[in-house]
Amino acid sequence: MSNSSPQSAHTAVNEQKAREYIYENRRYVGLKETVWYVVFDMCQSFNINTYSSRFVTNILQIDLNYQTIINGVNGVWDIVNDIFIGALVDKTRTRWGKFKPYLVALGIPGTLGTCLYWLLPLLFPNTSPKHFGKFLTYFLLAVVREGAGTFRSIAQTGMLATITPHPTDRTRLITVAQFWSGFLGEKLPEQIMTLLLDLIGNKVINMSLTSTFVFMGNFTSIVSGTAALIFCIMTRERILQSVERPSIMQGVRSIVNNKPVLLMTLSKTLSGFSISGSKSDYFIDVLNFASLAFFSGIPGAIVHPFSYVLVPFFRRHFSNRVLYILGAYIGDLLMIPVFLFGAIGGKKNGIYKRIVPMGLALGLWETVFMFFYGVRKVVPNEMYNEAMDYCEWKNGYRTEAMTTVAKGLAEKLSGLVSGLISLQIKKLIGYDITAYTRGNAQTDSTKFGLFTMFTIVPAITTSLGVIPMLFYDLNGEKRERMYSELLARRAEISQQATSGDKEALEKVAKEQMRIYDKTKEENQKAKQHKKSKNNRKNN
Repeated sequence: MSNSSPQSAHTAVNEQKAREYIYENRRYVGLKETVWYVVFDMCQSFNINTYSSRFVTNILQIDLNYQTIINGVNGVWDIVNDIFIGALVDKTRTRWGKFKPYLVALGIPGTLGTCLYWLLPLLFPNTSPKHFGKFLTYFLLAVVREGAGTFRSIAQTGMLATITPHPTDRTRLITVAQFWSGFLGEKLPEQIMTLLLDLIGNKVINMSLTSTFVFMGNFTSIVSGTAALIFCIMTRERILQSVERPSIMQGVRSIVNNKPVLLMTLSKTLSGFSISGSKSDYFIDVLNFASLAFFSGIPGAIVHPFSYVLVPFFRRHFSNRVLYILGAYIGDLLMIPVFLFGAIGGKKNGIYKRIVPMGLALGLWETVFMFFYGVRKVVPNEMYNEAMDYCEWKNGYRTEAMTTVAKGLAEKLSGLVSGLISLQIKKLIGYDITAYTRGNAQTDSTKFGLFTMFTIVPAITTSLGVIPMLFYDLNGEKRERMYSELLARRAEISQQATSGDKEALEKVAKEQMRIYDKTKEENQKAKQHKKSKNNRKNN
C-alpha cells in the first residue's frame, strides 16, 4: 500500500516541472540585444590597458615612489567609497531600473576622463619624474576616475546579473559573448600596439612613442566608450527588485549569510596577495621583442574557440567548485616549468634571454592554458551570478551592489598590498624607468628579476586561494531547488506587480520581509545551537 498522498504527488510533479524549466533552452534576450551584449563584452578588452603601467612609468614618467603614494592613497579611497556607493546603488529604484541610470549617466564623462588620462604626456612634455605639477594632476585624475569607476563597476556587474532571470539563458549569453569577443578580435588594439612598439623600438619606423600611446589610448577609449553606451541605453533589467529598499544592515547581513559569496571573496582575497610582474616588461625590457606575445599565442589562438565547446563537457563531469579552481590557477601552475626552463644558464647567459626557445616554451604554455580558457571565462562569472540569486532566494531581496562591494573590497585590499610590494620589488631589482626612452638596456640582474616576477613568483603566491573553494557547495540538488523556488516566486511577483494592484504589491513586500525575518530567526537558532553544543562539549 502506498504511503504517498495526492498532495505530495502533486508537489513532486510541480518540482519535476520546475527542474525541467530550469534546464530548458529558454531565451529572454533577443538577437539584437545579444549582438550588442557581445559588442559590450568586446569593449571591456578593446583597449591598450595592458601597457598602462608602462605608459605611467616610462612615457608619462611618474617616479616609482610617487606611484607608491598615489596607489596607496587611491587604494584606500577605493575601499572607502565602495561601501557608500554600494549602499546607494542598492537603494536605487527608477522606471529605467536599478543599474541602468548610472551606466548611461557616466558613459560620456567616463570616456572623457579616460581620454584625459592618455593626453597627460602632452600636457607635461619633457618634465622630470618628480615634477610636482605632473604628480598632482595625475593623482587628482586617478582619484576622480576611481570614484566614477566604482559606480560603473558596481552598476555593470548588477546589470549583467539581472539582464535575464533564467540561468540557462544567462550562461548562453556569457558563453556567446566570450566566444565572439575573442573571435572578432577584442585584443586587436593591444596586438597593434605591441607591433608598433617593436617597430619603433627597433627603429624600423620613425614614430614617437608618446604620440603612439596618446593616439591609441584615445582612439580605443572613444570607440569602446561609445559602443558600451549604446548597449546600456538599449538593454533592460528583467529581474524585478524588491519593493522595499534594503537597509545598509540588511545589505551587510545578506553578504554574511551568503556562503557562495563569502567563499569566492575569501578565495579572491588570498589569491589577491599574489606578487607578480608584467608580461610586457619581460618581453620589452628583457627580450626586446614585444610581438613575441603575438607569435607565441598563435597555437593557443587556434585552440581558443574550441575551449568554449569544451565547457559543457567539463560541466557534465566536474562540479563548479573544481572548474573554478582549475580555471583560476592552471595558468600560474603551468608557469613553473617555464621558469625552470628559462633559468637554465643563470642570470647572465640564461635561456630566459633568448627569443626562440622562450617563444616555444611560452607557445606550449599558451596552448595548454587555452584548453581551459572557456572554463576560466564562463564558470566564475556564472557562479557569481548564481550567488546573487542565492541572496534573493535566502533573503527575499537582492543586494547586487553590496555583494559586488564585499567581493571587490577584499580583492582591492589584498591587491593594494601586493601592488605596493611589486613596485618596491621593481625598485629593489634596480629597474630604471628612463632606460626605455633613452634606448638603454636594464642590467642582467634586473632582467632576471623581471623574468622571475613574471613566472615563478605568481605561481607561489596565489596558491592559498584554492583552500576556501574546497568548501563551496552550491551544486546539484541544492542549486536545482533554489532555482525552482526562485522562478516560481518571480513569476508570482511579476504577475502581481504588472496587475497594478496596490494591495498585491504590499503583500509582496510583506512576503519579502517574512522571508528575511525567517532567515534571521534560523541564523539565530543555528548560532544558539552551535553555542549550546560547544558548552556541552566543554562540560
